[in-house]
Amino acid sequence: MKKPLTDKHGEVRELEESDFRHLVPFPDGLPAPLVKTIRTRGKQLAPTKTPVTIRLSQDVLDHFKATGKGWQTRIDQVLKKYIQG
Repeated sequence: MKKPLTDKHGEVRELEESDFRHLVPFPDGLPAPLVKTIRTRGKQLAPTKTPVTIRLSQDVLDHFKATGKGWQTRIDQVLKKYIQG
């Protein structure tokens, strides 16, 4: 008898060896309805930005994050203004 994958609280239990015996592979990859929901970003438009890791003061980070979505772009704009003079 197969055990349910979730308990009464909706928590998923750890899979056991017997669970893997019941798995069935998709013959042609993902089902068509699922493929339609998966989107790819596409090619980066110019100018391309380079991902970096940077350490910022917490007050600087708080300030820019408080301005909402796009805060990283705004940091980039401030730095560009700085280097332009």
